[in-house]
Amino acid sequence: MSRYPHLLSNVTLGALRLPNRVIMAPMTRNRARNDGTVPPICGDYFAQRSSAGLLITDATMTSPQAVGYPNTPGIWTEEQMESWRAVVSEVHAVGGLIALQLMHCGRISLEAWQPEKAMPVSSSAVRAATTMLRTPTLAKEPASEPRALELNEIPGVVAQFALAARRGREAGFDAVEIHGANGYLIDQFLRDAVNRRHDRYGGSAENRSRFLLEVTEVVAKEFGADRTGVRLSPDNPHNDMRDNAPLETFGTALRQLAALELGWVHLASMGDTDLCRRLRDVHHKPFILNGDFTAESADAAIRSELAIAVSFGRAYLANPDLVERFELDAPLNTPDPDTFHGGAAEGYTDYPLLEDVEIDES
Repeated sequence: MSRYPHLLSNVTLGALRLPNRVIMAPMTRNRARNDGTVPPICGDYFAQRSSAGLLITDATMTSPQAVGYPNTPGIWTEEQMESWRAVVSEVHAVGGLIALQLMHCGRISLEAWQPEKAMPVSSSAVRAATTMLRTPTLAKEPASEPRALELNEIPGVVAQFALAARRGREAGFDAVEIHGANGYLIDQFLRDAVNRRHDRYGGSAENRSRFLLEVTEVVAKEFGADRTGVRLSPDNPHNDMRDNAPLETFGTALRQLAALELGWVHLASMGDTDLCRRLRDVHHKPFILNGDFTAESADAAIRSELAIAVSFGRAYLANPDLVERFELDAPLNTPDPDTFHGGAAEGYTDYPLLEDVEIDES
């Protein structure tokens, strides 16, 4: 019998029937072309990892304004959609399931990445003071000063998410995940350290959740609520973020999202914490959880009904056959941080499979 019977059991996640509860977390790998299309090697990368219960793609930009990093994928053009279609086909050919993650960086950007070198946008004109970003020449600069989105601009940004979801569905993705975590635009509306608005998108937790809810409603309409997930990060300080009352803020957001009957909610950087358990009680369902889990701690989180599944980032980056390694309780490859971002095959598609290591040692 497996040491991890809960983690390796099948599960229904919305409309998806997963063969196991090992999720490949979304990771920014910076392997897209300059125009936001993804090259064929991306198909190889995801297909290698197709034994995951569900693959979640790199955060994929919803518009030129959404971009904040070099060589990140997009899905606002036909060409970008077609490049993703090839990736999805390769994953499906080997029996995998794959979800498209949609993101707008908001203030986590530079004027150099913005159309016509405009200021990045956010909920409010509050700069991410501690965030350093890569320029088009790959030098590092502090995040640019953002401007607050005007009230009449917000429906257009919401519509960009809807169009991106439609293109994702047309490309053949099995599901879609909305990136509302880690200090990007949706999180900039949610958390009170950044959101200083005095209109219907600011002030109360209900108002600060409004943008998330509007985005989720249009994406779920395009893709189906039972194939839509949302990623949140209630206690993650990444990108100069904080909230004075995370239980109130995220509890309110979860209560509003519950009415949509989504496929899942994915909490980033959350272990077995008091806040996580209290949010689970608000949500009334286990989460997909992410945050330095081992196979053992992931199995325990599922057994305790804190998690319905667990996502793995660095472990999946370095171990294409992570599920098989968990099944055999085998050692894991060590990830190489120098090849995390950018480059070609090295550190991307060349990590050895367990069977290759065994052959080399025989």
